[in-house]
Amino acid sequence: MGKLFGTDGIRGKANVYPITPETALRVGKSIAHVFGAGDNTPKAVLGKDTRLSGYMLETALTSGLVSMGMNVLEVGPMPTPAVAHLTKSLGADCGIMITASHNPSDDNGIKIFSADGFKLPDDVEARIEHYILESERGNELQGSRRIGKAYRIDDARGRYIEFAKSSIRNHSLKGIKAVLDCANGAAYSIAPLIFRELGVEVIPTAVEPDGFNINDGCGATHPENMSALVRKYGADVGISLDGDADRVIFCDAEGSVVNGDRIIGLCALDYKARGRLSNNAIAVTSMSNLGLLAAMKKAGIDVIVTAVGDRYVIETMREKTLSLGGEQSGHLIFLDYVTTGDGIISALHVLNLMKQKDTPLRELASFMEEYPQKLISMPVRERIPLEQLKVLSGVISDADKALQASGRVVVRYSGTENKIRLLVEAKDASDVDLWLGKLTDAVKEELG
Repeated sequence: MGKLFGTDGIRGKANVYPITPETALRVGKSIAHVFGAGDNTPKAVLGKDTRLSGYMLETALTSGLVSMGMNVLEVGPMPTPAVAHLTKSLGADCGIMITASHNPSDDNGIKIFSADGFKLPDDVEARIEHYILESERGNELQGSRRIGKAYRIDDARGRYIEFAKSSIRNHSLKGIKAVLDCANGAAYSIAPLIFRELGVEVIPTAVEPDGFNINDGCGATHPENMSALVRKYGADVGISLDGDADRVIFCDAEGSVVNGDRIIGLCALDYKARGRLSNNAIAVTSMSNLGLLAAMKKAGIDVIVTAVGDRYVIETMREKTLSLGGEQSGHLIFLDYVTTGDGIISALHVLNLMKQKDTPLRELASFMEEYPQKLISMPVRERIPLEQLKVLSGVISDADKALQASGRVVVRYSGTENKIRLLVEAKDASDVDLWLGKLTDAVKEELG
């Protein structure tokens, strides 16, 4: 990746480079330069989540885009997957989402989609980055009669609502009582509407954004909020979205968290039983639990393991023509319907499966036995290549030799934050604690 783009677009602290209005202006101009070729007036769909800084970035991006002759279709607060869908639905040349996903409100970012609704290929990101960092585009500004326009798209919500419901053929979900945690984020208004229109008795929470409370003690990164409310109200299921609603975590009627691994697996078993599992395989990342791989092998389903990041899962799914994949963290990809992770559509499919089979989520998710696993994140001063860290590399090597086929260690830097992720998984929980302690000590020694 380049200097600006990470695994999920451009991201950082709001009002600190690169998430400043000056840079956003240049990003807008550069996007218009890359996507604005041809005789027709190009257009971009522009959405955002509920962060206060979204107004600042929205205005700056729009100014950059229209100054280069590109029209902007503003859809306001809208889930990331909705922006991806609307990019196709509205025939736009690209889609832009202002969000930092599950990060705190002080952060923000810019995600860009191609006309087909998929995240940009690396080479297109590189071109945009080149123009942002190295080229002054002022001499290519359009004359006053060719400046673009910005439009507010009034029916954007309705378009996505109908699209989401159609993914389960508008099947009634009446009889299901669900807690819905919207993380005070992009789906705060639209998600409760979708579920209620399909008959779900919705108990909404974190649906009052104030610009600062997105992901604050709520949402997919804080499933305990959802779990407590499920137990309090006697709900059948809990649904917890993240700030831009491209991720979802569930809990069952007892309040036990059901993560992305179990959801991918139970959907894969259903797909296989109905003859819908394309190429008899799913794609997951190296963070998925070994218990999922064992359960899929037992069911005769192949598992393709990718690098961490939903973009790599999607790239693999497109390359191998797969219909289902995702991440333990809740990025679930139903590629027959969507081009990116979609927490709302994922939840609709899970609730529809519960309804059709008349089976509680706890029972559906019981197909696998999880290996003991712990994941921690530690802040680091700088991202020194792992192979240059002799102490940490040594511990990783020792752990691999000791655990062999009965466990594993995954160490990687975050794609969006200045942190290192340490994951240890083993059949014996004591081995998890042992090696996690040694890895932590090594990180403190070399990166603390």
